[in-house]
Amino acid sequence: MASKFALFLLTFSSCLFSYVVSDTCSAVSESSAIKSVQNALSIEYLNEQNDYWSTACGDLKPSCILYPNTAEEVAAIVKILNQNNDTFVVKSGGHNPNKYFASINGGPLLSTRDLNEVTFDASSMTVRVGPGNQWDEVQEALKDSGVTVVGGRIGEVGVGGYVLGGGLSFLSAKYGWAANNIVEFEVVLANGTIVAASNTTHTDLFKALKGGGNNYGIVTAYTMIAHPQGQVWGGNLVFDASKTPQMLAAVRDFTEYNTDEDAGIIMTAEVTALGAVDLWIMFLFYDGPTPPADVFKNFTDIGPFVNSCKTQSYYDLLSGNNWAVVKGSRYTIATETTPLPNATVGAEVLGTFYDHWRNTTESVIAVAGIIGSVAFQPMPKMIARKAKEMGGDLIDLDDSVDRIIMEFDFSWVLLLDDMTMDAATQTLYGGMKTLIDNYVESGLLPEAYTPLFMNDGYFRQDYFGRLRTQDFARETASTYDPNGFWATRTGGFKIN
Repeated sequence: MASKFALFLLTFSSCLFSYVVSDTCSAVSESSAIKSVQNALSIEYLNEQNDYWSTACGDLKPSCILYPNTAEEVAAIVKILNQNNDTFVVKSGGHNPNKYFASINGGPLLSTRDLNEVTFDASSMTVRVGPGNQWDEVQEALKDSGVTVVGGRIGEVGVGGYVLGGGLSFLSAKYGWAANNIVEFEVVLANGTIVAASNTTHTDLFKALKGGGNNYGIVTAYTMIAHPQGQVWGGNLVFDASKTPQMLAAVRDFTEYNTDEDAGIIMTAEVTALGAVDLWIMFLFYDGPTPPADVFKNFTDIGPFVNSCKTQSYYDLLSGNNWAVVKGSRYTIATETTPLPNATVGAEVLGTFYDHWRNTTESVIAVAGIIGSVAFQPMPKMIARKAKEMGGDLIDLDDSVDRIIMEFDFSWVLLLDDMTMDAATQTLYGGMKTLIDNYVESGLLPEAYTPLFMNDGYFRQDYFGRLRTQDFARETASTYDPNGFWATRTGGFKIN
């Protein structure tokens, strides 16, 4: 299980701290494998450690930070790591709050910061994107080209982990997961070789990387489909918490009845200590300068007291969404997937889900700096169909039902509250799974395949255990990593 592996890393990496300092870090420096090796006394090291969304990740201190800027330099580092037993991690944007996924105590950290290429090839209508970019940086580089790629909904999310986890986008109803839009992965394998994975070469690896996380290699470049892109419309709507029944009904109906693939939403509820904030905040997107009047009518008719939606560039919309990034706190993310309830029972089912989130949050409302949120992310049948049309992926959704992916977030300030918040996070996602299972058993929800969304997963959740493609995932890992290099030497969701 991921939880046992995380505890193993904590103990193992701490014990090996002094050994690692004199091993991987010095070996890389002495070999001139890469130009930039930073230690704890450098400004770059400190800046990198401050560039996590969760301060709990920044609290962990790598023995050094390595900054490769080519696939060959990454390969050279992997070859050195093959000569020792050091644990290590690879970091892209620092969004994932799970400790030891992209953060480490006492082992080397490979930052992809300098693997930051964004190159548009008009002849092939592709864009080569490095994993060291954030999505607003990608969109800024492309904003005058008339094209975009399928990427994150908040600008400061990094490219690397997002794509390998699937990647849910405002453009997903139109083009599928971000991972479905990859033409080729450039990958450094466990033995230090560099390969290209596509639909014509290493095809098993190509599929496994689309939702398989870091179990197969270090991706040093993504060649992505370039889609025509003009101005978009979007922003935020804010509602009082008293509108909860109407909001839940509206997101249920939007998930089932919206047929406009240009429209996308995220609907979040937010609660903070002492009721200082008790709101619904929506992120709206339309792929065009003006949405049809009826697309978001279910929401606007409820009566938001803030409406910041406007016509703008895609870059401006993504960078504008960065206000939602709350850095300087410790936090957790967890997730659950539910089949969509029908209109008759929707109020009961979604209301029960909301109440469970609310009650769990209020049980820890005295924790210093607490912010609790739940995001309802529609996963309609059209996204599953589009993902299949775009070549499929490891997640392998079918279009038998509409679904909603729920994301649960807690942020707080103090280390001493970590155990309390870990327990609350488990109560939240575990209780939600029980509610869903009970509703399926009683017939109020349809039976359906409900995989977890890796990008929102908590380290204790069994991502691969919920995939019906797990046997393929395991077989592909044994082909490309027969000695279990990625499985035992670095963090992340692992195949059992």
